[in-house]
Amino acid sequence: MTTEIPAIQTRNLTKIYPGFWNTQSVTALQNLNLTVRRGEIFGLLGPNGSGKTTTIKLLLGLINPTSGEADLLGQPAGDQITRRSIGYLPEETYLYRFLNARQTLDFYGRLFNMNRAQRVRAIDFYLDFVGLDPAVRKRRIGTYSKGQARRVGLAQALLNDPDLVILDEPTSGLDPLGTEEMKNLIIELKRAGKTVLLSSHQLADVEDVCDRICILYRGKLEVEGSIDELLEVREVFTVEGRHVPDELQARMVAMLKEAGVTDVVPGVQRGRLADLFKKLVLEKRASEKSGAAK
Repeated sequence: MTTEIPAIQTRNLTKIYPGFWNTQSVTALQNLNLTVRRGEIFGLLGPNGSGKTTTIKLLLGLINPTSGEADLLGQPAGDQITRRSIGYLPEETYLYRFLNARQTLDFYGRLFNMNRAQRVRAIDFYLDFVGLDPAVRKRRIGTYSKGQARRVGLAQALLNDPDLVILDEPTSGLDPLGTEEMKNLIIELKRAGKTVLLSSHQLADVEDVCDRICILYRGKLEVEGSIDELLEVREVFTVEGRHVPDELQARMVAMLKEAGVTDVVPGVQRGRLADLFKKLVLEKRASEKSGAAK
């Protein structure tokens, strides 16, 4: 396949769920026209009931559209061969609770007809890639925290080395440090040449990793574009500096006001709680490792 073929393309994609009476039918998605380019991280956003889950199900071929079309990697949605090139992490991680991480991935590797050597290599690689603690890999999934199970779910989604990865709320159940690690993994997927479709309610996470986004509302596409284009605020000019003397700050504020600049808001920049949390946890972990090494 050539790079000119989009990873995802929809044309007037529509899904109407019929009710018992005609007046009870629900239009979950209406005339969606969307293009996701190869090698980009694309954010699918919208409030509850906006059509995000319906869109993902249509793309995966889990449900059929009422009208319109969707192509993935140049083939119609639901194409059996193309499915082998797609990885999917659902919003809820459904895994067999009585299996451990390695057994879980071995099971899915068999579904992809991977031989034993291929499965062993892939399992080791992706468990390391998602950062699952080696100490828990032989424990039953039923004993895992939600964050640990989430990592196994991501490893399962990547096991077939897909070209297109669809992630539905990938940071669900993760603490701030785990969330940061997950975002780094998503960026690594892009560096490896993968295309990522990311659906999430965590807007800060989307803003950090996505190249472009779209926002759905009541089944309609309302906004689409790059993060930089959509979030640029032209009427606000910002200057940041460290260790700026109080006297200089006062002079700068006075100069701006004299020049007629409105809404001047001086003050000290505040850090983010997530940064404080990550700093504390990382320091504690480093201290524990140092103590264990002595």
